[in-house]
Amino acid sequence: MKERILVTGGTGYIGSHTVVELQNSGYEVIIIDNLSNSSADVVDNIEKVSGTRPVFEKLDCLDFAGLDAVFTKYKGIKAIIHFAASKAVGESVQKPLLYYRNNLVSLINLLELMPKHGVEGIVFSSSCTVYGQPDELPVTEKAPIKKAESPYGNTKQINEEIIRDTVASGAPINAIMLRYFNPIGAHPTALLGELPNGVPQNLIPYLTQTAIGLREKLSVFGDDYDTPDGSCIRDFINVVDLAKAHVIAIRRILEKTQKEKVEVFNIGTGRGVSVLELINGFEKATGVKLNYQIVGRRAGDIEKVWANPDFANQELGWKAVETLEDTLRSAWNWQLKLRERGIQ
Repeated sequence: MKERILVTGGTGYIGSHTVVELQNSGYEVIIIDNLSNSSADVVDNIEKVSGTRPVFEKLDCLDFAGLDAVFTKYKGIKAIIHFAASKAVGESVQKPLLYYRNNLVSLINLLELMPKHGVEGIVFSSSCTVYGQPDELPVTEKAPIKKAESPYGNTKQINEEIIRDTVASGAPINAIMLRYFNPIGAHPTALLGELPNGVPQNLIPYLTQTAIGLREKLSVFGDDYDTPDGSCIRDFINVVDLAKAHVIAIRRILEKTQKEKVEVFNIGTGRGVSVLELINGFEKATGVKLNYQIVGRRAGDIEKVWANPDFANQELGWKAVETLEDTLRSAWNWQLKLRERGIQ
């Protein structure tokens, strides 16, 4: 019997890549997604890439009874990877209640149902936003949690506390929280990638949509930050590298090799790249010139952050291996493939 893993938000960007890696590693995957920021045909593409079709249930994680029914229907789910969350910093500033309801209640529902259905562990999709603007760079897992700059960032902090408090209360749950830096790129097959519904809130899909002519120009938010070229600095990590970290985390939970009941790992490359550097890198990798303009700073943005990934490298045996150039090229190939498929 293959071990069953539930992936919430599994048709989303990071979720879909992770489902492929889980299936390639021999797990049986059940996806829950409400399709608020993805589409059902992602399941077809997961099957094309991995050769296995995951189970798909269209469901909102706010629906407690619906979730309960899924656990009952698919008995023996061993662990959960929880991606289902609203994730745009700018939008969260505009719509805080949507973010608090969606991101907190979905996790609470899962944690409540896990002991009832004998689910042993959860891998939580967290974020480097919990560090705010760190005092020291690169940032380690020991860095203090700063006051969040956005409701989105705050939901990640609160969710980490909810997990810690639940485990500390004696709930029979183990957890691994992966604090991602900035996932970009697409699957090398160009069958999976980042395709948000509507106007993209993330840099790379907006960038590739601008490059292909769907958007008039890319806005760079601020060139007056305290960085070498004035634009924000981030740690851009390839989405497939990131997906593989989840498979290792799941195995660690199921094989009971955790050192603590709740563990935290930074999942990044360890290299800071500015937004303007990224644009130049894209132009170099693809030969496509980009129409962009510098505009004012955006609410909620952090000036600079990149990871110290040593703990994940040593303890998990995980490492980011894809180059930035290959990653940017994969994002462009994905955009070209979307055009070929007549999407957008």
